[in-house]
Amino acid sequence: MSGTSKAEADPIGYDGGLTCSMHVTGLDRAIAWHRDVLGFRLRYRLDEMGWCELATPVHGVSVGLSRQPHVAPEGGATLVFGVRDIEVARRNLEARGVDFDGPTSTIEGMVRLATFRDPDGNILMLYQDLGGLPG
Repeated sequence: MSGTSKAEADPIGYDGGLTCSMHVTGLDRAIAWHRDVLGFRLRYRLDEMGWCELATPVHGVSVGLSRQPHVAPEGGATLVFGVRDIEVARRNLEARGVDFDGPTSTIEGMVRLATFRDPDGNILMLYQDLGGLPG
């Protein structure tokens, strides 16, 4: 990649973080399983949002659990990639034909999120840490 600038090599602006988001029917049960079976550590829990994140032994990778009333039996995960500037990343992806599921959402003082899908319909997201993510 001689002669290629860092911006050209990484036009999306990944920041090294990856959160694998999964739906669960009960946070307590899911946290206990991921902690006791896989050895993950609870980073934070937001009961009002039905959300928590667990740190994994893999640097930069966490697992997010989202409480839902129903979970598809086949399961599934959403890969949530950390980026330095979500608007720059979004513009670069849109220039490549990616359609986002809606506007970028913001949880004030915490995080910005943008959801899109791959050609097979798998859900992917971008997140920009606004300095308020616990843990």
